[in-house]
Amino acid sequence: MTIMVMMKTSSHEPGLGRASVAELKAKLSEYLRAVQAGTEVVVTDRGRPVARLVPAWVQATDDDRARELVSSGLAREPRRPLPRGFWKLPRPEDPAGLAVERLLEERAEER
Repeated sequence: MTIMVMMKTSSHEPGLGRASVAELKAKLSEYLRAVQAGTEVVVTDRGRPVARLVPAWVQATDDDRARELVSSGLAREPRRPLPRGFWKLPRPEDPAGLAVERLLEERAEER
């Protein structure tokens, strides 16, 4: 198996653009240093991306997460902004807890 490693951002260290499995293993510490410096490494197998190495401290923003949800079909873009005072409106009552019960059932079905 051959693995190609593509850097999303340029690195000052030469030779980190592509690597066979043996070279990747041999130079793993160099790749990890590059990732720690903020470089994203995309690992491909026969030209197909199979993994990403990203710094552990990089966290997606709310906008990034929203774009992921929209692109995966789990959410849609808003048609218009929420009206002023929306979060201050009284919540619907559900004394029997049916909404939570349905939510838990739906989550169990997805597993």
